[in-house]
Amino acid sequence: MSPAKWLIRNQFHDLTRRGMIMGIVNVTPDSFSDGGQFIDSSRAVDHALQLVAEGAAIIDIGGESTRPGAEPVSEEEELRRVIPVIRALRDQTSALISIDTFKASVARSAIEHGADIINDITGLTGDPEMESVAAASAVGLVIMHMQGRPRTMQQAPIYEDVVAEVESFFQSRLAKLQSLGVDLQRVALDPGIGFGKRLEHNLALLNATPRFAALGHPVLIGASRKSMLGTVMGSSDMQDRFWPGVAITAFTREGGAVIHRVHDVKAHSQALRMSEAILFGASTPA
Repeated sequence: MSPAKWLIRNQFHDLTRRGMIMGIVNVTPDSFSDGGQFIDSSRAVDHALQLVAEGAAIIDIGGESTRPGAEPVSEEEELRRVIPVIRALRDQTSALISIDTFKASVARSAIEHGADIINDITGLTGDPEMESVAAASAVGLVIMHMQGRPRTMQQAPIYEDVVAEVESFFQSRLAKLQSLGVDLQRVALDPGIGFGKRLEHNLALLNATPRFAALGHPVLIGASRKSMLGTVMGSSDMQDRFWPGVAITAFTREGGAVIHRVHDVKAHSQALRMSEAILFGASTPA
């Protein structure tokens, strides 16, 4: 299993034997599983702190839904949603804060107010200024693969070899960032489960986790509550996506993924710690 160290704001986080749970806080009215629950900033902050208490090392804050068919949100509205949450959290927790955005202006403002990571579903390609924002900062970067854009990505995703194509995308993005002077130790890779992929594509990517880990960067898996889980279970009930998602966390941790982006932090954190105890030997709970 490849070593996984992540450089964030000039500090190394060694994830080789102890991975991170990234807790999801959607400050949106229309996200697919929790839209509207945390649109109020005070409720979002309370929820984020609860996720930290349950084991989240990272809080991922998003102000624009990226579910299939989602409508775009203006820069001003996205900033209005996320910045008060980031500002309040920075005063109340030492947990890492991630901004889930593909807008350079939102990322820049989030960093100024204390965000530690840019989590960009477009792999820093959706805004021509995003690469410059990334290069000028010292924050962690999550490069995700997506075919198409959220409104249309699930209409007709097609690949000849999804694993090879996602790997090629990662290599291309890493080369570009290196050419811009970005320290590649800052970069984590996300194959983009559910983003322009059919069920067979998602399963192939999950099975290829060791191949992505071999690229030498932390691998992030974000499969929490996604429709593929219901498809495999033959159920439209959101509750039936819970345990299959936990199974993915355990499975991909064995394959080398070290960051798991989830809604239900406690169960996934327990699965992660148990998997690591099996892989590396029991350790004292942190």
